[in-house]
Amino acid sequence: MIKKIALVLVVSMLIISFFYFDLNELLTLDGLKSSMGQFDQYKAQSPWLVIGGFFFVYILVTALSLPGATIMTLAAGALFGLFQGLLIASFASSIGATLAFLVSRYLLRDSIKQRFPERLLSIDSGIKKEGAFYLFTLRLVPIFPFFLINLLMGVTAIKVKTFYWVSQIGMLAGTLVYVNAGTQLAQIESLSNIFSFNLLASFALLGLFPLFAKGILNILKKRRVYKSYTKPKTFDRNMIVIGAGAGGLVTSYIAATVKAKVTLIEAGEMGGDCLNYGCVPSKALIKSAKVVEQMRNGERYGLNNSQPEFSFKNVMSRIHEVIADIAPNDSVERYSNLGVEVLKGYAKFVDPWTIEIALNDGRTQRLTARSIVIATGAHPFVPNLPGLEETGYVTSDTLWNTFSKLEKPPNKLVVLGGGPIGSELAQAFARLGSNVKQIERGERLLKKEDAEVSEFAQQVLIESGVDVLTSHQAIRCETRDDKKYLIVERYSESTDKQEMAIEYDELICAVGRSARLEGYGLESLGIETERTINTDEYLETLYPNIYAAGDIVGPYQFTHMAAHQAWYAAVNGLFGNLKKFKVDYRVVPWTTFLDPEIARVGLNEQEAIDKGIDFEITRYDFKDLDRAVTESANHGFIKVITPKGKDKILGVTIVAEHAGDLMAEFILAMKHGLGLNKILGTIHIYPTWTEGNKYAAGEWKRNHAPEKILNLLEKYHTWRRG
Repeated sequence: MIKKIALVLVVSMLIISFFYFDLNELLTLDGLKSSMGQFDQYKAQSPWLVIGGFFFVYILVTALSLPGATIMTLAAGALFGLFQGLLIASFASSIGATLAFLVSRYLLRDSIKQRFPERLLSIDSGIKKEGAFYLFTLRLVPIFPFFLINLLMGVTAIKVKTFYWVSQIGMLAGTLVYVNAGTQLAQIESLSNIFSFNLLASFALLGLFPLFAKGILNILKKRRVYKSYTKPKTFDRNMIVIGAGAGGLVTSYIAATVKAKVTLIEAGEMGGDCLNYGCVPSKALIKSAKVVEQMRNGERYGLNNSQPEFSFKNVMSRIHEVIADIAPNDSVERYSNLGVEVLKGYAKFVDPWTIEIALNDGRTQRLTARSIVIATGAHPFVPNLPGLEETGYVTSDTLWNTFSKLEKPPNKLVVLGGGPIGSELAQAFARLGSNVKQIERGERLLKKEDAEVSEFAQQVLIESGVDVLTSHQAIRCETRDDKKYLIVERYSESTDKQEMAIEYDELICAVGRSARLEGYGLESLGIETERTINTDEYLETLYPNIYAAGDIVGPYQFTHMAAHQAWYAAVNGLFGNLKKFKVDYRVVPWTTFLDPEIARVGLNEQEAIDKGIDFEITRYDFKDLDRAVTESANHGFIKVITPKGKDKILGVTIVAEHAGDLMAEFILAMKHGLGLNKILGTIHIYPTWTEGNKYAAGEWKRNHAPEKILNLLEKYHTWRRG
C-alpha cells in the first residue's frame, strides 16, 4: 500500500510540474512552430542529445497520459524527417504506453477486481481469447484516445509482452500519418488541417483494416485446425444434427424450413429429456400432487377437508399418457413431414465433416455435411457416494419407470439435492403421502435465488410435509438388517460434525446434471470435453463448421435456452459465411415449479450487490391482489430491481401461483428496453393475476412521485376552490 501511495505521489508531482512550469504551452501547435528554429540549432550542435532528450520526453508524456502526444508525433516529423521521426515516435509511444499500462495495472486492477469480480472475470475471459486482436483493432483507429486504451487495458489480464508488441505494430500506421503531416508543419495552421480528404480516406481504410485482418486471422485459424484433414469436395447434407432434444429439434426444424438438406440423429426417444424424463412428466406429477393437496385442504375454498383416495399406479399411468399425448409433436413422423431426415442410431465423428452412424437396426452409415450441430443434452449427475450403487437409487430420468411399478408412493423417501429438481420432486411426493427427507449440503435451498426466496421455498416445503435438512453432507450409503440408510454429516459452527443415519425405501439423486459428451468421438478431434463443450459467442467449437447448443454448452441448462441457442446454431451453421449472429444472453428467465412457483429474470438483489450496482427494490405483495384473494392463494410477491431513480428493469423475481406465466410481460419489457412506466400505462384485464405486474409498476411510480409538483398542484386546486 505504501508503495502505491508513493507511486501516486511521484506521478502527481510530475503532472503538477508539467503544468506549473507551463510545459503544456510547448506542446501546442503554435508552441511547436515557434520553437522549431531553436530546436534546429540544438540539433545541429548535439544531434544525439536532442534525439535522446526528445525520446525521453515523448515517453514521459505518453506514460503520464499528458495532453500533447499528437504534437510530439508531429514534432518528430518536423525535427527528424519521415523515416527517422517514425522510428523515434513509434518506439517512444509504445514504451510510454506500456509504462502507463503498467501503472494502471499496479494501481487499479486489484481494487477493481475486488469490487467487480464477476465483471472483470468476464472481461478477462474475452481478453484471453482475442485480447490481442481487440487491442490491435483499437490501435488502428486513431479516433479512440490512446491514453484511455493504455489505462483500460492495464485493468485487464492481457500480458505485458502482448500489449507492447501489439501496440508497436497497431500504432505504426497512425503514427506514420501524423509524422508525415509533421514534415509539412509549415503549412499546418491548425490540427484540423491535418484531416484533409486524403487523410480522412486513409483513416477510413484504417477503420476497415481490422475487418480484413479478422478475415485473415479466421483463414489462418481454419488452416491450423483443419491441417490434418482433407475436406470433402462435395457434401451429402447441408447440416447434420446430433440429438433430438429441444436443441436438436429446433435446429433441424429451422434448417428444413429454409430448405437445407438436414439429417437429425437420435439413438433414444425423440423429444429428449424434457419430454420423456424432465419437464413434462414432472409437471404432470406436480399437478396431481397439487390436486391432492387442494382436496386435503378443501376448507380453504369453503369445502370440507377430505383425505383423497387414489391409486399411485394411476397417477404414474397418467404421467405416461401425458408424455404419449405430447410425443407426436416431437415424433419421427412429424419431423419427416417437415423435411428432416431422421435416423435412429448413435453418431460418431470420423473427421470434422463426416459422421458415422451405428443405426439401431444394426447397419452402419456414413454422411458428410458442411455444418454439424451437437445437441446431445445432459444426464443426471450421480455422486461418487460409497455404497450408493449397492443400495440402489433413482434419478430424475429413471424414477418414472421405476416408480410406475410401485403400488403406492415410497413410504420413506430421501431426495438428495436442494436445487429446483430436488425441491419440486420433494414437494410433489410429500403431498402424495411419502415421508420425504430432503438433503442439501449448502446452507440453504435454491442457492441461485435471494436468501428470502430460499427461506420462502423451505417454509413451503415444510408446510407440504418435507423434512428439509440443509448443511448436511451425504457421506455414504449402507444396509443394516435389510434396511437401507443414508449416512449424513451435519455441519454446525457451534458443534463438531455429527453423523446421522436416515432410513429410506427409495433415494432420488437430484444434485445436478452433466453434459452428455462421451461416445461421440469429440476427443479424437481435440474438442475439449471436461464439463461442457467450449464454444465462442457464435456457438462454434474448435472447428468453425462444428457447432454446439443446449445443455452441453451452458451456461443455463433450460429447455427454452436450448431452443434459443438452436436458432443461432442453425443460422450460423447455414449462413455463417454471409453473416454470423452472437448468442443473446441478456434476458434469460427461468421458473422453479414449486407451489407457489418461483420465477426469475435478470438480476436478483444479491447479484446486484455483488456487481456493485446502485439499485433500488420495488416490491408488491400478492396479499392485496383481488384475483389471488378469490383463489385463496394470496401469498408471495413481486420484487423488481431497478437503477436508483430510474424505471429500467434490471431483474425481477416473482413468487406466486402462475409466476412463470406472469414473468412473460417483464421478459418482453427487458428484451425491448421498456420500463415500469410502460407496464403501468398498459391496460391489464381485471381480475387477473397479471394485474400484479401493473401494481408493482404502480408501487415504483408512487415511490418516485414528484413531491414539489404535487405540492404546487395542491395549492393550485386550493386556489381554484376559492
